[in-house]
Amino acid sequence: MITIALKLLTSNKQQPPCRQYMIINPLAITAAFANINPNPNSQAAIFLLIRRESEGEKMVNWVEAQKPLLHGLVKMAGLRQLTVEIEPGTSMSFWVPKDKLPKTKNTTKEVFPVGKTGSVSGANKKEKPVVVLIHGFAAEGIVTWQFQVGALTSRYAVYVPDLLFFGGSVSTSADRSPEFQAHCLAMALGRLGVARCTVVGFSYGGMVAFSMAAARPELVEAIVVSGSIIAMTDSISTETMERLGFSSSKELLLPQTVKGLKALFKVATYKKLWLPERLFKDYLKVMFNNRKERAELLEALINSSKEANVPVFRQRILLLWGENDNLFNVGLAKDMKEQLGEIATLQPVKKAGHLVHLERPCVYNRQLKQFLALVNSSSENKI
Repeated sequence: MITIALKLLTSNKQQPPCRQYMIINPLAITAAFANINPNPNSQAAIFLLIRRESEGEKMVNWVEAQKPLLHGLVKMAGLRQLTVEIEPGTSMSFWVPKDKLPKTKNTTKEVFPVGKTGSVSGANKKEKPVVVLIHGFAAEGIVTWQFQVGALTSRYAVYVPDLLFFGGSVSTSADRSPEFQAHCLAMALGRLGVARCTVVGFSYGGMVAFSMAAARPELVEAIVVSGSIIAMTDSISTETMERLGFSSSKELLLPQTVKGLKALFKVATYKKLWLPERLFKDYLKVMFNNRKERAELLEALINSSKEANVPVFRQRILLLWGENDNLFNVGLAKDMKEQLGEIATLQPVKKAGHLVHLERPCVYNRQLKQFLALVNSSSENKI
């Protein structure tokens, strides 16, 4: 359904679907939901909000308002939200296939307590291959992957986690390393009954994906990474920030002003992103919570990898890259491909920046699905 929403909103003949830049555009998602929702009352309510807003009534934060609409689209694609308790004080929020929900229903959000493994309603069905989509640093999981979920759910069991201190995921642990994120994600997937999966990581999520693949090769069958590196060294961090004109990764990735947020999106996108000033303000209010903990995540990202050694990966790896990525340029991807060797394939995407999966979703999804088909075809031949 998310793919349908994208097509509905990108019918402009001057700009085909894969060239439409719709990042964090809540008005677009709102209109899409209204177009595919058969309930006329829902449509009327949505467009009443839009009309009142246009007439100057300050009613809603539009970025916050689009979340339930996006969640509605995701539910129509067959996913449901739950929380997995990993250990006391640490829990991770997920979107999972609805047939993987616990048999015992509680409230609107299921909670898997610590020490429990899921007994799911679809256990007797033929299992789809599992794909885990791991988000980056500027948004939670389902916002990051809004244009991929609907393209994958017909053939794959899609899991979309929120990493710790994003969305509904929290931890009282002092560990902020990507290795701890990977450990918690692997534990949560185990509680959900996932024994084998392909991980798809974007930016910070790519580093978590690499960490989980290195630590748990029996769990991770293949890796897809966009706009990321295996580990963030001091030299790479310093060179990148100096090249982009920022004093630190915190200044870039945790903006405190509209000017800073605009600078972040200028770095992250291939073409200049136009949004009303109001939407930038709304985004800034709701998408950068847990600032203290996220700043600590950035510090741990560098401190934990001063001497980055490339692990020996057993998995097949796809580096799916925006050719015009300003943050982690395609040169870094080529170097990483050489380090990884024959197990890795580099696939650049033209006219796309760091946010390749949002800027060119059709191209990105096509390349992703081709790789997933290849991985799962190889797995079936081994059986």
